[in-house]
Amino acid sequence: MKKALLVSVLAVLAFKANAQNDTTAQNLDEIIIQENRIQIPFSKQSRNITVVDRPQLETTPARSLPEILSFVPGIDVRQRGVTGVQADIGIRGGTFEQTLMLMNGIKLSDPQTGHHMMNIPIPLVNIDRVEVLKGPASRIFGQNAFAGAVNVITQLSDVRSLRVQGYAGDFGMKGVNFAGSLPAGKYRQNLAISYDDSNGHQYNSDYQVSNVFYEGGIALNEKNSIRGMLAYTDRTFGANGFYTSAFPDQWESIQTSLASLSHTYQSDRFYFNTRGYWRQNQDEYRLRRNEPSFYQNNHTTDVFALEGNGSFTSQLGTTGFGIEARKEQIESNNLGAHDRTLYGLFLEQLVNLGSKVDLRAGLYSNYYSEYGWKHFPGAELGFQATQHLRFYSGIGSSFRIPTYTDLYYKGPTNIGNPNLLPEEARSFELGGKWAKSNWRAELVYFNRFSESLIEWVRTSASEPWQPRNLNEVTFKGVEASLGYRISPTGRSVQVKEVLLSYNYIDADFAPQPGLESRYALTALKNQVIGGVLVGIGQKLEWNTKMRYVERISQEPYFLLDMRVDYNRVGKLGFFAEASNITNEDYVEAGTVQMPGRWFRAGFMLNLE
Repeated sequence: MKKALLVSVLAVLAFKANAQNDTTAQNLDEIIIQENRIQIPFSKQSRNITVVDRPQLETTPARSLPEILSFVPGIDVRQRGVTGVQADIGIRGGTFEQTLMLMNGIKLSDPQTGHHMMNIPIPLVNIDRVEVLKGPASRIFGQNAFAGAVNVITQLSDVRSLRVQGYAGDFGMKGVNFAGSLPAGKYRQNLAISYDDSNGHQYNSDYQVSNVFYEGGIALNEKNSIRGMLAYTDRTFGANGFYTSAFPDQWESIQTSLASLSHTYQSDRFYFNTRGYWRQNQDEYRLRRNEPSFYQNNHTTDVFALEGNGSFTSQLGTTGFGIEARKEQIESNNLGAHDRTLYGLFLEQLVNLGSKVDLRAGLYSNYYSEYGWKHFPGAELGFQATQHLRFYSGIGSSFRIPTYTDLYYKGPTNIGNPNLLPEEARSFELGGKWAKSNWRAELVYFNRFSESLIEWVRTSASEPWQPRNLNEVTFKGVEASLGYRISPTGRSVQVKEVLLSYNYIDADFAPQPGLESRYALTALKNQVIGGVLVGIGQKLEWNTKMRYVERISQEPYFLLDMRVDYNRVGKLGFFAEASNITNEDYVEAGTVQMPGRWFRAGFMLNLE
């Protein structure tokens, strides 16, 4: 902890020494948060939301989206190996199953297991920004947005461009990323391809990851537009210690496909979007890499969905509405053949109560073929105290249905429970956000009371893990963040960005006598994140990031990462990165020992 505080103090001192003459700020306030119905500018949101934009994506010392999200306050990223080949993400103490991943509003949940939620079929170079919504999001996004949601946003460009990145580093690591935009008349289209591989940082931790992503769209007229997307990712990796330390030769190969087509109608007062999408995930898992006959699982899941989302403005304010139909199915030699259907209805209303107060309230009702009807209300109240200071509070209900692995898995170290009930929670938050000139600060308190929480437990080390519904668990905590950001001014040395945050989470979890818990007692407890981005001259940028992480019942660790960019936005640029400069000995997930100090370097080619 002392190291974290020392780096934080140095960052603030460096900022004070250099920021007095800075006058130009990069403004995120008017970014429209991409929810599926009522869309509100970032500055007017009455929720705890973090936006990671393109400059932050490009300058963070990271090779994958999970690594970038590890620097977002309140996000607990648990990687198995480097570059996020497989990673779990929790929000506000929630498990990896309780976070909903989306891409342009499309749900990426996998009915087999939440371990696949980060199999996002898009190269990092093609992401425009990432929006992280912390707190209950079922009313906004539907099922499985239990503790929060992460929405990956891409944009179609009007300008022809070509971006190529290549890199190499320790552990035989290498990769290449290609992203091109080729508009043709009114039709806009993007194509992105990437490939990454490594020999691994320890025995049986090699990986190969390929991504292909295409999207296109056309404005038919002033009010109507069509957009489509095709994406595919292939991840094959040695899985030493991923799920159990008893079998170091585990191996897995996963292929995820995604296709969507949408139509949008938009006028001055009315917006309506319809879309259909299909997501398939194929998962081959071996307990012994070179002996598939010893123990092998083959799972194929398909998700088919139709959605309609809209909003209209009247004298009563803005009304949002939506409907969805979703079918999930699995074919598996271990889990069997199953399918389930979901129907959901959304309704919400945004009302301005005078010039300073706004109220947004709504209800999500859904019908699951296995669990019947459930209803999830929620509301947010905002008070614009001054031009720069906003207070907000919110309440909401959320839920998460068991995955097929939770229900039916059969293995030597894990066994499912077909009698599981869905998880449900009631949440409350109270916060304030302040933004002025180049500064931004936020303080929020949250409380989440969970019922029927699904937790994997066992009676002894010789018994397999099995999920059960726990009676009551409460997570409460505080998040404080401070940020400073400025556009380049041409000074010889300039602090462009300073970020500092602290999160504390308290889990009121009473262990049941005779049961060992697998996930609940490893929730995030203390988290300090800091970062300083310094510009040197016209072309050099130096980004320093640090994290102090302490989880319940686990030893804390401190990580220091750095990245240097030369001519990042020019035609030809170069970068070098170093991770875990402190050479910390730590574990994020399972029994996977994370690497010590490691390096990589590469180039960037930007053509228009």
